[in-house]
Amino acid sequence: MTRTPSPAALRARLETALDDSARTWLDQALAEAAAHREDTTEGPVPAWELRFAQAGRRCGAHHADAARLLLLHAARADIATLTRLYGQGTAAERRAVLHALTCLVPGDEALGLVHDALRANDTSLVAAALGPYGAEHLDAHDWRHAVLKCLCTGVRIDAASALAERARGDAELARMLGDHARERTAAGRPVPGDLHRLLMLTGPPPAADAEPAAAEPAADAGPAQAASAASPQEN
Repeated sequence: MTRTPSPAALRARLETALDDSARTWLDQALAEAAAHREDTTEGPVPAWELRFAQAGRRCGAHHADAARLLLLHAARADIATLTRLYGQGTAAERRAVLHALTCLVPGDEALGLVHDALRANDTSLVAAALGPYGAEHLDAHDWRHAVLKCLCTGVRIDAASALAERARGDAELARMLGDHARERTAAGRPVPGDLHRLLMLTGPPPAADAEPAAAEPAADAGPAQAASAASPQEN
């Protein structure tokens, strides 16, 4: 399961990772974001939103996500602000907005952003859309197809939050995985290793006091057998 780090953990990480110039810039940007939170007057684009766009250049691409998350938290960005930043942002800026949803949007008002990210070709957006917010609010149909898209585009299924909990006992997901394995095998394409892992997660949880049942030959191959028979397997 993936989790979005807390603001305190992000700040501590950046304190040690950034150089003096970047730390000074981030301190000022966070102060502007916090000040804007108390300012209810309407005007031009707030300074902290401009800083949001500058984070990659000022903190480096490796630390930009964390810096942007801190800015969103400091400003307590509402759904209108998040939607605007997502709509006008780069892929990296959109990714930061998606990561922030679980802490800033208590309801399902931001599902439109998640759905948009799942339609994207950028696999980093697909992975971010399946974070804690998507895991909590996507319905079963959309979540299954999002996980299947991960398998089709090479996104590791570990990117999906609450994966085991949502997959457990999902017979429809098992059927979809079996169909996907058969289609790839028929086309002479390898079956992703993650598909087998995910298929195992779809089984029901073991009963605490259940005794092992005697094995019986199956009349027809189900999804698990179809996926296991698929070859060659991609590791």
